[in-house]
Amino acid sequence: MNVNRKIPRCMSTQHPDNVNPPFFAESPEMGGEDEIQEAYYVFSHLDCEEQMWDFEGKEVDSYVIKKLLSKYEWYFREKQLGKDVFLTLRVPNPTVEKDEAKILLETLESIPRSYDTAHLFYKNNIPPIFEVILPMTSSAKSLNRVYHYYKDFVVGKQHESFSQGDITLAEWIGTFEPEKVNVIPLFEDLEHMLNAHNITREYLADKDVDYQRVFLARSDPAMNYGQVGAILMNKVALFNLQELEQELGIPIYPIIGVGSAPFRGNLKPDNVESMMEEYPSVQTFTTQSAFKYDYSHDLVRDGIRKLNEGTRSKVPPIDEERCREIIRKCAGSYKESLMKMAPLINDVSNFIPRRRKRKLHIGLFGYSRSLEGVKLPRAIGLCCSFYSIGIPPEVLGLDTLSDRDIDYVRDVSPHFDTNMRDALRFLNPDSLRLLPEKVKKAVDRLGLDYEIDESHRRTTAYILENVHNSTGKGLEESILQAANARGFLG
Repeated sequence: MNVNRKIPRCMSTQHPDNVNPPFFAESPEMGGEDEIQEAYYVFSHLDCEEQMWDFEGKEVDSYVIKKLLSKYEWYFREKQLGKDVFLTLRVPNPTVEKDEAKILLETLESIPRSYDTAHLFYKNNIPPIFEVILPMTSSAKSLNRVYHYYKDFVVGKQHESFSQGDITLAEWIGTFEPEKVNVIPLFEDLEHMLNAHNITREYLADKDVDYQRVFLARSDPAMNYGQVGAILMNKVALFNLQELEQELGIPIYPIIGVGSAPFRGNLKPDNVESMMEEYPSVQTFTTQSAFKYDYSHDLVRDGIRKLNEGTRSKVPPIDEERCREIIRKCAGSYKESLMKMAPLINDVSNFIPRRRKRKLHIGLFGYSRSLEGVKLPRAIGLCCSFYSIGIPPEVLGLDTLSDRDIDYVRDVSPHFDTNMRDALRFLNPDSLRLLPEKVKKAVDRLGLDYEIDESHRRTTAYILENVHNSTGKGLEESILQAANARGFLG
C-alpha cells in the first residue's frame, strides 16, 4: 500500500521540555521569529522532514510560509515545502477549547493564502500546507466539522457572487487552493484512544483518501493514568489501527507523541532503536525540544537519521480486556498518590522556567478545572516537578499491580525495564518517604538493578529542603541543574 507522497518518520514539535535554549533563540523563552528559525533549522540542519506548527494555546505567526520562503530562499528552492519537507498545523479544538475556537477558523483561512505564496515561489500547484492536527479528538463528527468547514466554507465560498449578475469571489480575488485538507485526529484520553479505530473508520466512511494519519498522545495519558496505563493505551490503539488498515485497505500511518523523559515516552537521540522496537507500527515519532536542544548536534542528527531510515513492521495481537483491567488498577493507585503529592508538586512547579512564549495548553485535568478538586500543572511541569524532588513519576501506580500484571506489561512492552532503569537513575530514596510505604515496596518488587545519579540526588534533596522551608532562593537554578543532569526539563 503505497501513497504518492512522503510520510515523514520524524515530526519536530514545539513542546517546551528543553533545559537549554537553542543557540539561535533570542531569549530562553522561544517565540515569534525564533520559531520561524526553528522550522528552518530542523529542516536544514537536523534533516527532520516535518515541523508541527502549533496554533493551540499561544500566539503564532500565520505568515510562516511567506517568512520561510523569503528568509531562506536558497534552501527552499532545493527543498520544496509540501513535497520534500512539511509544515503541519495543530489547531484548537472548538468542542473543548471555547476561548480559542475562532483561532481554528483564522488558521484554516490562512491555508489558501499560504498556497498562493508558495505558488508564486515554486510556479507549481503543490500546496505547502494540507494537513491539520485536531487535539483531543472525541468523535468523527468533530473531525468532519474541521474537514467540511475548510472544504465548504473556506474554499466553497469562492463560487459565491456578491449579488445577482455580479462576479464570484474567485473572479474577484482568485481561486482558493487546496480544495481540501487532511484532518489528523489526536487521541489523548482513555475512552477515545481505545476507540480511535472506530472513530477513524467512521470519519473515513464517506471519503476517498489515499491514506490516513492518526496521532496518539503519550504524555497526557501518562499524566492522567500513570506510566503503565499510557504504555498499554498506546499498545492497544496501535494494534486496533493496524487491524483497521487491513480492514479498509487504506494505509493508516500512526504518529506517537513522545518526549525525552521516560514518563513521557523516553525518546532520546541515543535510544532511537529501542523506541522503534517498542512501537514498530508507528510511522512518525515526535522529536520535542529536549531531543533537539539538550544533546550534541551530531548525536541529534544521528538519532534523526536512524528514525528516517527506519521502517514500520507489524505489532503482535494484544489482549485488550487484560490491558483495560491493568490500566484501571494502575490509574486508580496513580491518582491516589497524585492527590497526596499535589500541593508539593504545585509549589515546585511555580519555579520551573518557561521555554516557550505561550499560554499553557488546557489539558485533560484542566478541562474539568481540577482532578477531584485539585489543580495540577500540565504534563511537562508535572513531570519536571516530580523529578526535581527525586520522585520519578513512573513509580506511581505500580503498587496495585500483581507480579502477573507486571509480567504481562513486560511481555507487551519489551523495553519496560530499560525505561524504568532510566527513570530510577533520578530517584532520591529519601523522597519516597513522602509516599505510602507500598510505593517503595512496588519499586523493590520490580527487582531491577539500577544506579542512582548521586549529583542529581543531592540537588533534589536541596530543592525539597528549600521548598519545605519556603525560601525559594536559588530554586529555579537548582531545578535547571537537576534537569541538565537528566537531559530534559520535564
